[in-house]
This record gives sequence, structure tokens and C-alpha cells, in this order.
Amino acid sequence: MKHKVFIVDDHPIVRQGLAQLINQENDLRVCGDASDIPSALQTVKECGPDLAVIDISLGQSSGLSLIEELSRQYPDLSILALSMHDEALYAERCLRAGAKGYIMKKEPPEKVILAIKNILDGEIYVSDNLGSRLLHKLVAKKSGTTSSGVDVLSNRELEVFHLIGQGIKTAKIAEQLNLSVKTIETYIDHIKKKMHFKDSRDLFLHAVQWRINEGGPTGPLGQQP
Repeated sequence: MKHKVFIVDDHPIVRQGLAQLINQENDLRVCGDASDIPSALQTVKECGPDLAVIDISLGQSSGLSLIEELSRQYPDLSILALSMHDEALYAERCLRAGAKGYIMKKEPPEKVILAIKNILDGEIYVSDNLGSRLLHKLVAKKSGTTSSGVDVLSNRELEVFHLIGQGIKTAKIAEQLNLSVKTIETYIDHIKKKMHFKDSRDLFLHAVQWRINEGGPTGPLGQQP
């Protein structure tokens, strides 16, 4: 019996490449794919996959939200998070959201297949480096060491911080996330308090710097939230 795999990525070439890679395996077959959250939720319902491979950057949306929603709706569905972002930034969040593994897009194809099969066998898949970091973090929490940086932010707060770093203004962030401006302003206040920013300008500058360090586009630097 072949395990059914579902792919969510906003780039058609990536979806096609993953599908070809997965369909080469005797015990795997791709049952469907999607490019965004609404179509993913609808098609997963129709497809009934055993595992979903989800890119955490889905255009203007966050794959983290999709992971959380699929985990809630389909608790038996295994999820592998796929990302171009360094695992130190998002892997733990993906695991907390319900993913059973995290792999970066730069990994060789055989690692992707290994991750899929390990997860289908009931295991958690992370790199050796990430596994070591998570263990150190667990020990630090038990000893009372506090988190720093973006680790203190919730998933939604991190998403807002990420968008601020692109130079996107509050009203546009609200529109993009389908939330009210008041709600976004509340998230911004929480970010300021948690990360000890003195004002919106301080928050903006740190958000831009974080985006630069992360390796993504920073957006127009002249804009402020």
C-alpha cells in the first residue's frame, strides 16, 4: 500500500519537483497539491493524505497557521515543514504548531524522502544540530534561563514583526492578515513590551535588521509601521 502525500507550496516548480521526487518511491504517491491556505484546506479534505509537506512561506500567508489548523482538524495527519529559512528561526515553532518534522529546502532530495518516511514511521525528524539545540534549550528552561530575541513572541506576533521588517504599514498588515487595525496595534504593543523597544521607530529598525539577518527581502526602508 502506498502512503498518500499532499504538497503545499506557492511555487509551481517546487510542487512539481517534489511530486516527481516522491512519486519515484514505491511506497509513496502524491495525492494532491495546493498553493495557498484556502485551497489546501479544501483539497486535503478531498484527498485524505497520510502526510502533508508544507512550506511555511506561502506568499503573503504563513504556513504556520496552516500547520496549526490542519493539526486541529486532522490530528492523525503527519506534517513535514519545508522551508528556505534557517531551522533555528522557525523549526521549534513548527513542531509546537503540530509538525512532526522540519527540513530546509537546501537539503539534498534523499534527505526529504528520509524525513517523509521517518515521520510516516512515527518518528520526529529534525537535523542533528537542531536536536542538540532543542535539548540544550530544554535544559536551560529547567534551570530557569529565560528566552531572548524573537523566541519570546507568539507565532502571530512574529508574523507581524516579520511584516514590519518588510516596511509594511499597520493598515496593510491588517488587510494582509485579515485582521482589524486595532488588533495589529495590540500585537505591536505586545511586541514592544516583550522585546523592550522604547517606541515604534525602535521596533521598526530592529525588525528590519532581523529581516536582513534572516536573509529575506527587507522592503522599503523608508517606511515605518
